[in-house]
Amino acid sequence: MTFVVTESCIKCKYTDCVDVCPVDCFHEGPNFLVIDPEECIDCALCEPECPVTAIYEEDDLPEDQKKFIALNDELAKEWPVINEMKPAPDDADEWADIPDKLKYLER
Repeated sequence: MTFVVTESCIKCKYTDCVDVCPVDCFHEGPNFLVIDPEECIDCALCEPECPVTAIYEEDDLPEDQKKFIALNDELAKEWPVINEMKPAPDDADEWADIPDKLKYLER
């Protein structure tokens, strides 16, 4: 199994999860983070660190978030690794509880 970053991360991009990852499996896009399923060691350290509950173990993904399995895999191949915590976007808190954010994903 691997962990998957889901829709809640879009436009929030808190990097608390990156700070605890022992294997540098996170990749950063313009307004979203993804986990490389090939690098993730399933340590589960990242999941409780996410302030918007955007990270799930693959088996625990809500049905409407399963599309993010493929999206994490695809974008991890395109985006650079992020291995240090960065400040969240200035408006991250405003986006935290907004549903249906996939349309805002920037590639």
